[in-house]
Amino acid sequence: MSMLVVVTENVPPRLRGRLAVWLLEIRAGVYIGDVSKRIREMIWEQISALAEDGNVAMAWACNHESGFDFQTYGENRRVPIDYDGLRLVSFLPKDVSN
Repeated sequence: MSMLVVVTENVPPRLRGRLAVWLLEIRAGVYIGDVSKRIREMIWEQISALAEDGNVAMAWACNHESGFDFQTYGENRRVPIDYDGLRLVSFLPKDVSN
């Protein structure tokens, strides 16, 4: 079991309801819980299937050097990158047309 945090933006109510089955919604769109790897993977499958045009960040405790790992779904200026085995976040430039 490990701590899991899921942060959602602009996702359908159906996904929010599904997340609330396994995790506690402590703020609008912010979910936490202590789940197994199997449940975490099942939650990610639900996110991938139901998030539509929204975006999601999911982070969990693990034995990596940083002490956590994460993955994201959907479009966002923040993009996960691997830098020498360390997971970091890179920012895409703002859209110049806006």
